[in-house]
This record gives sequence, C-alpha cells and structure tokens, in this order.
Amino acid sequence: MTETHSENRHCGYARVSTYGQTLDAQLEQLRGAGCAKIFREKVTGAHSDRRQLLKMLDTLAPGDVVTVTRIDRLARSTFDLFAIVKQIVDAKAQFRSLAEPWADTGTSTGRLMITVLGGLADVERDLIGTRTAEGRSRAQKRGQHMGRPPKLTPAQQAEARRRRAQGATLAELARSYGVGKRRSLGSQPDTATNKT
Repeated sequence: MTETHSENRHCGYARVSTYGQTLDAQLEQLRGAGCAKIFREKVTGAHSDRRQLLKMLDTLAPGDVVTVTRIDRLARSTFDLFAIVKQIVDAKAQFRSLAEPWADTGTSTGRLMITVLGGLADVERDLIGTRTAEGRSRAQKRGQHMGRPPKLTPAQQAEARRRRAQGATLAELARSYGVGKRRSLGSQPDTATNKT
C-alpha cells in the first residue's frame, strides 16, 4: 500500500539574517496560520545556498501551501522572489504571505500580481545589466584597469616586448617570467611577429 500525500499541507518558511536575531515572532505567526511544518534558517536573503529553502522546495507536492510572514523573508529582490514563487507554482503548490494579502497564488488577484512580478523581475534584470555596463564604461574612461591586475610590472612588460621583437617566443617569455603565454606581454597588443 502506497502512502498518499495529504492535500493542502501547510508549510512555513521563516528566516532571519543574523544569528543575533530570533525566529520566535515568525514561528508564532506561521503556527497561528496553520503551518504544521516550518522550515527555518538564520542566513542572509542574498545567500544563494539557503539549505532549508532548497529542502522545502524539493519536498513540495501538488496542493501544498507555502506561507511566509512577509515576502522579504523569502527573497531580497523582485527577480529572486519571482524565481522562487515560480518554483512553488510549477510544483502545483500555492504561495502566500501573511503581511501582503496580494501575494497569494490561490486567488486570481495573487496570480495576476505574480505575472506582474515576472515582468518587474525582467525589468530589474535589464536595469542591473545596464548599470553594470555604465559603471564599467565610466571606470574605463577614468583609466581604471578592468579585470585581473597584470602579472608583470610595466618595466617587465616593456622588457618582454623588446625580447619578443628580438625573436623570443611567447613560450620562452612565459617561462622566464613564470606566467602563461597570454600574460607574458601584459595587456598590450602583440605588434611583433606571430612566432610561438
């Protein structure tokens, strides 16, 4: 005889950011909302490896209801919130927040809000990409080096370019400076012959 999953299993998720904080208030609210099983952890919401959250998502079954006291307990950004709620909905479970009545996928308004949230998550991702590109461009205009610092000093780079022009191979230069072939001439383009 196989064990069947009981319908509408109420799961709670409680999180605080630091070990100095307490989960007590969240646990009390979640128990009051009918949550029999509560996944709890003390970790920042920006941390991607939240073991209890991942465990909860892995154990979801159709009909389950995931409850949080506030949506910021579940995610720190619109993008993350949408991704997590999408996993819940894809498991044919429901999501609800006690503090935000609109965040309830069991209602038509909640489902509409999740759709809007998906659009906002896309906008947020685009804005982050744009801000990152703009910041990189401004830094380059100020002359800031992007990426890893060069392995060779400017003097070593000049010496390596002289030796390259005199016929040294990239492999020889790399060995003598203890770097890979690509790093032996620094960030300067190789204007010498293409000998290896």
